[in-house]
Amino acid sequence: MIPRDITPLVQRLAGQYPVLTLTGPRQSGKTTLCRMLFPGKPYITLEEPDVRRFASEDPRGFLQGVAGGAILDEIQRAPELPSYLQGMVDGDPAPGRFILTGSQQFELMSRVSQSLAGRTAVLRLLPFTLAESGRITPPMDLAQTLLTGFYPRIHDRRLDPSQALGDYFTTYVERDLRQLTAVHDLQRFERFVRLCAGRVGQLLNLSSLGNDAGVSHATAGAWLNLLQTSYIVHLLPPWFTNAGKRLVKTPKLYFHDVGLACWLLGIRTPEQVIRDPLLGGLFENLVVMEALKDRFNRGESGEMYFYRDTNGNEVDLLIPAGRRFHAVEIKAGATVNPDYFRGLAALSRAFPDVLEDGRVVYGGEQEQTRSEWSVHSWRRLGQGMFS
Repeated sequence: MIPRDITPLVQRLAGQYPVLTLTGPRQSGKTTLCRMLFPGKPYITLEEPDVRRFASEDPRGFLQGVAGGAILDEIQRAPELPSYLQGMVDGDPAPGRFILTGSQQFELMSRVSQSLAGRTAVLRLLPFTLAESGRITPPMDLAQTLLTGFYPRIHDRRLDPSQALGDYFTTYVERDLRQLTAVHDLQRFERFVRLCAGRVGQLLNLSSLGNDAGVSHATAGAWLNLLQTSYIVHLLPPWFTNAGKRLVKTPKLYFHDVGLACWLLGIRTPEQVIRDPLLGGLFENLVVMEALKDRFNRGESGEMYFYRDTNGNEVDLLIPAGRRFHAVEIKAGATVNPDYFRGLAALSRAFPDVLEDGRVVYGGEQEQTRSEWSVHSWRRLGQGMFS
């Protein structure tokens, strides 16, 4: 198994809490990680119909069979179990007794927060970081990196990205959607998801998205929530203050895996990546998700922002550093341009006490240090750049 950056955090928190809850997208490596770190615990997956029926119909009897502790995979499939776990761990709060995993964040988290508040640590495991994928896959150029994405199975088994990502999306539509909600028009929903990919790195206009997909504003909102719930898309909120009356207040849309966004756009070769008009948005997606993975792997929240004012000045990413921010401008170009620093300078002028520091991450290879801002190659992602 490829060492995961979140491992020290999992081990530490399992030594402090009776229950550890690990959420994340399907195929992000949750099960593999838990079985490797807790080899002495029974492993039970609630994906199996007979096991799920037993857990749902007789939760007390089910849990009596694993009273010493277990790994319970896809816990959201038996949503009442956390309520029964509460009494068990109150009676015996031995650290690391139960390890729960789930691939649906909102539904699972509401159950866990209601039943196991104060009894469980909650972590999120996203697909590989760039550094993690580099431990098993030879270095790739930027186009191939964007095309391949970061789902562990693709790297571990040397799968063809287009085939694997197509299978991933088909499985998601056919299995997860039926669990989460009744989407009656699957063809229109798939079109909606592809339209989301066409807006990667852009401000979210839900009305426009719904109109293009041929659905109502309410349906578009419900479908977008569904994509967030199942770890397909991520919305990055804007940063604004009460004093910042002229700041944009609409979130930006990203995918948890940039390779899936490429696949949904119909991109199949590195040459198509380079020529695609959304290259800048896809590169931005890569960097934003690397920062989010870094925060999750260190046990931090997903709190991050972007900055944009109504004059068009923008900084792509603001990462909390106490009461200030690390500001990151993201540019896909391989040659540093003076325009790359315009947004950082504008933010620094408008809010001089906000920035801890500022940097540019670009699609080139060379590191540079300018008078005010540092410039980093995308290959430096995951090497402590965001902390």
